[in-house]
Amino acid sequence: MSTAEATVETLLAYGLRTVYALPGVHNDHLFDAFARSGDRMAVVHTRHEQGAAYMALGAALATGRPQAYAVVPGPGLMNSGAALLTAYGMNAPVLALIGQIPAEAIGRDQGHLHEIKDQAGILKRLVDHAVMLKSPAEAPAKTAKAIRSMTEGRPGPAALECAMNVWGKRGPVGSIPAALPPRAPRIDEDAIKRAAKMLGKARRVLIVAGGGAQDASPEVTLLSSMLQAPVMSYRRGGGVLDGRSPFSVNLPLGRELWAEADAVLAVGTRLFYPMTQWGVDRGLTIVSVDATKEGATRFHKPDVALIGDAAPVLRRLIDALGKTNIKRAPRDDEMRPRQMKMRSRLAKLAPQIAFLDAIRAELPEDGIYVDEVTQVGFAARLAFPVYKPRTFLSPGYQDNLGWGYATALGAQHARPDVPVVSINGDGGFMFTASELATAMRHRIPLTAIVFADGAFGNVKRIQQEHYGNRLIATDLANPDFVKFAESFGARGVRAHGPEELRMALRDSFKAGEPSVIEVPVGAMPSPWEFLHMPPVRGKTIR
Repeated sequence: MSTAEATVETLLAYGLRTVYALPGVHNDHLFDAFARSGDRMAVVHTRHEQGAAYMALGAALATGRPQAYAVVPGPGLMNSGAALLTAYGMNAPVLALIGQIPAEAIGRDQGHLHEIKDQAGILKRLVDHAVMLKSPAEAPAKTAKAIRSMTEGRPGPAALECAMNVWGKRGPVGSIPAALPPRAPRIDEDAIKRAAKMLGKARRVLIVAGGGAQDASPEVTLLSSMLQAPVMSYRRGGGVLDGRSPFSVNLPLGRELWAEADAVLAVGTRLFYPMTQWGVDRGLTIVSVDATKEGATRFHKPDVALIGDAAPVLRRLIDALGKTNIKRAPRDDEMRPRQMKMRSRLAKLAPQIAFLDAIRAELPEDGIYVDEVTQVGFAARLAFPVYKPRTFLSPGYQDNLGWGYATALGAQHARPDVPVVSINGDGGFMFTASELATAMRHRIPLTAIVFADGAFGNVKRIQQEHYGNRLIATDLANPDFVKFAESFGARGVRAHGPEELRMALRDSFKAGEPSVIEVPVGAMPSPWEFLHMPPVRGKTIR
C-alpha cells in the first residue's frame, strides 16, 4: 500500500466515512487514495479550508463521533486553525489530515510552496495529539492511535502530518488495526462512596451540567429527581435535562441557586462562571465529575473528584446514593414560580426572544440549533428551550464570530435525518457565506437565518454605551441576502418579524433545500446583565 492508502483504510476501519476537504498538490496522493476507496469514503469538498474544518467540527458535535478534514500545509492549516482551536475548546473529536512539503526539506527554510516554520509545533499547540506519518508501515498504527486519542480521557482533536512525497510512497503494510472501544479509567469506588455520602445528606443540591454531560442525560435526569436538584446548563449542557422541566435552569437562575446550595454536583463542566464570578466558600460542598484529574482541579480542588466518563461514573453514584440519600420535600412548587419570575426578568430581551420562540415553534424536538456570536445568539443561551443533548451547538469559550454557517453545514450533512437551523448576524454570516456553493454542490438542506442590522451590533452598542458614542469599524456594507442565496441556486426568502419567520422556516423544512432567510432587524437590548453577574458567596477564583 501507499502511506495514503494505509491511512484511508484505517480511517474506514474506525468508522469514518466522510472527509471534509480542500484538495491541493501536497495531498494529491491522499485524494487519489480517497478516490480508490470508492463509495466507502465520501469526500465533501468546500470552498475554503476554514469551511472544511468547521464542517468536520459541526459533524463531530452533532454526532459525538470522530470526524476528519484534510487540507494542504502552511496557509491551508492556518486557514483551518480557528476551527481546530474551537474543537480543542469544545472537546470535539476532529482529526486534521495536514499535508507537508517534501520530507527532506522540512525545517530547512528553503522556500518550498506552503512551507511554514515548525508546522509540527503549531499543531501541538492546537491539539492534544499530533504526529508525522513517515512510511506506509507505520501509518495504520499512528492513525489508529490518533483516532483513539480523541475519545480517551479528555476528548479533543488530533492531527496527522504527512510529506507530499511520503503520501504516495509504497511498501508492505501489516494488518489494519481493528477499532477498539475507548479505554475507560478505573472508577474509584472509595471516591464514589464519599461523594454519595456528601450529596446524600445535602439539603439543597445544584447540578451543573456542561458539555461533558451530553452522553449522560438519563443519569443526570435520574439524579435530579433523586436529589430534588435543579440542573443548570449553559450552552453546551443544554438538553442534558429536558428544557421543559421546571428543574432545568439557565445561567442567572442558576446563580441564585448557587448562592443557596449546600452542595454542587458538577458534571463535565469547568464551572467557569461560578468560580470566576459567583464565588465559593466553606459552606459549599463540590463534587466534580471530570474526564481528567487536571480538569477537576482547574480552578478549585473539589471535595471529591470522580474521574472518568460521566455516564458510567454517575451510574455508580446512583447505586451508592440508594444507601445514603435522605428524603427531601419535592421542589416542583418552588421551581415553577421561580421559572416564571426569571422569564419576567428576561422580558427585557423581548425582541430576541420573539424570534427564538418562532424558531422553537417550528424546529422539531430533535432538530439542531447552531448558535452564533450575535444578538439573537446571546439571548438564546438564556432563553432557548433545549429538549435533547447535542441539539444546541454553541462555540465554547473561543466564541468565535463567523463559525456558525459552515459548522451548521457539517451538522446537517452528518445528521440528514433532522432539520438544522443556523442563526447568524450579517457580520458573522459573511465569514463562510461562500459555503453556500458547498451546500448546493452536495445538496445539503441547511436553513440559515441572517439577522441583518447593518452593523457588528454588539460592538456598536458597547461603543455607544461606554465610549461616548464614538463609533469605529462597526458599520457593514451588505449584499441583498435573498438575491445572494438565489445567485447560488439556493432558496432566498425575506421575513419581516417573528410570524413571517415561522412561516419561512416551515416552508424551508418542507422544501428540503439549501435556504437563506434574511430578517431585517434594528438595534436590540443588551444581554450582558444576565451573563456577567457579581459574586453571591465567598470569594471568586481567578
